[in-house]
Amino acid sequence: MKKVPYDIWSKYDAFLKAKVKDVSLHENLKKWLLYFWDFREKYQPPDSKSEQVRLYVEKLKEKRQSQAQQKQAAYAVSLYFQMGDVVSRKSGYIGSIHESSQAPASLSRISEPTPTVHSKSRYNEWWCLEKTASPEWDKVISDLSNEIKTRHYSRKTLKAYGDWIRKFQGFLHDKQPGVLSESDVREYLTYLAVKCRVSASTQNQAFNALLFLYRHILKKDFGDHKDIPRAKKSKYIPVVLSRREIDSVIKHLSYPYDLVVKLLYGCGLRLFECLKLRVQNFNFEEGVLSIQDGKGKKSRTVPIPKALTHELLKQLEAVKTLYESDLRAGYSGVFLDNAMEKKYPRAAKELHWQWFFPQKSLTPVSGTKEIRRSHLHETFIQEALHEAVRKARLTKRVTSHTFRHSFATHLLQANYDIRTIQTLLGHSDVRTTMIYTHCVPSKTIKELKSPLDF
Repeated sequence: MKKVPYDIWSKYDAFLKAKVKDVSLHENLKKWLLYFWDFREKYQPPDSKSEQVRLYVEKLKEKRQSQAQQKQAAYAVSLYFQMGDVVSRKSGYIGSIHESSQAPASLSRISEPTPTVHSKSRYNEWWCLEKTASPEWDKVISDLSNEIKTRHYSRKTLKAYGDWIRKFQGFLHDKQPGVLSESDVREYLTYLAVKCRVSASTQNQAFNALLFLYRHILKKDFGDHKDIPRAKKSKYIPVVLSRREIDSVIKHLSYPYDLVVKLLYGCGLRLFECLKLRVQNFNFEEGVLSIQDGKGKKSRTVPIPKALTHELLKQLEAVKTLYESDLRAGYSGVFLDNAMEKKYPRAAKELHWQWFFPQKSLTPVSGTKEIRRSHLHETFIQEALHEAVRKARLTKRVTSHTFRHSFATHLLQANYDIRTIQTLLGHSDVRTTMIYTHCVPSKTIKELKSPLDF
């Protein structure tokens, strides 16, 4: 049976928790989605969502499923469509994944005279900030948001901690935050380790979220919790692709996803660093790319690959064309971080602040009449990459971060100094960079023979 990609599966699970109050239905709904995913892979139904649902229900009828089961299956698929994962490939950027991968044809699509306003919202990944039936816990989340913003932590930290605190709230059945104790933490962390059998990194993230909650929000004693079962973190060796494997994946990617992946590999970027690039980050005369506000709010510079210069200049021209079209349509500019727009009121409409990988549709700003343009969403890249890896028939587990691992490993193989690679990757500690030495087998290991070869 065709498996649902992990990122979509986890989002659907969170979406059910936010939208379907009857928890007993969740497992059945996820089961019907799994069957639908397999059905779509086998029979290749048309793009129409209503037609996909109709054909799916007919197939269930052939399988002699009851009318109640058919209705529940249709409901599961309708929730999936609401989440927006099916239509994301068609609404995410300039052109479709299934269109020609030739850049010139795709670039011409960017010059539409009237921009499209994105009317269908994607899955709300910030469901943890929504109001619930418990005002006390809502205040806790509000205080958490304010504390993290005050400390200038990243939005991903807010999302991760907010999700864990909401899960903690559900585990305690809305027990009042004011009466929480050390035993509640011990019970929940034990539940994660023993019952849920989560990985070491997941367990540690939950531990850190609850530690932050107790220390900075509730102002309570957290305790040492030395007696709680803690998973031992394994020494992870990154997955690395050969140059041939990288080329085979890129061959199955269409514009602009191929260009994004080429930058991930060619410059060793993290996915969010690549998608948040603006026009001003590229210095083509000097051949330098500046990464601002990387992981840990650190900045660095990397050389622009000469092999990509022509494609990047074409992309820049496409961005300029879209920018001029947006100005004629009277849009409000791009999204800016923090209070940047208050300091520089004209920045949102200036060319050098435009996203280098803009999203196709404009986003209406809630509470105002403004429409703004965001950058390409990471899920579009992840879905396109998943499909490309499947078509390339690779036997390795590949994510967007795999290309950053391959960048570092291939530089090591080319005898680059480890300190130079540390600088290019933006690592604070060289010990983090040293992990890639395990990806390059020594000649002694290569020359060893298995007893089967004697």
